[in-house]
Amino acid sequence: QVQLGESGGSVVQAGGSLRLSCAVSGRTFASYAIGWFRQAPEKEREFVAFINWSDEYANYGGSVKGRFTISRDNAKSTAHLEMNSLQPSDAGVYYCAYKPGAGSVWPDLYDYWGQGTEVTVSS
Repeated sequence: QVQLGESGGSVVQAGGSLRLSCAVSGRTFASYAIGWFRQAPEKEREFVAFINWSDEYANYGGSVKGRFTISRDNAKSTAHLEMNSLQPSDAGVYYCAYKPGAGSVWPDLYDYWGQGTEVTVSS
């Protein structure tokens, strides 16, 4: 069992920055990935980024590439999502998720999910 807890969601003005965190606890595999996904009202869950915990390989969704950075703090078992140049289209509930092995852009491949943290971007 793996537990995930997101934090850092807030209201921010367009053009601003925000940092989300995902605390990972429980029995993790030696090789795993943490992914970030977001969901806006009446929209499907969208891939944002993932990071492979062991080698820190990262991959990003096209709409956030160049603006968002995913990282991990191994000592604190926490993944971070640094979000810059935020736009109203970035608003939604952000979820982190756990997947054994390498990361994926497909949410169905992730085994455990956090409760989500809400990001609101005002124009």
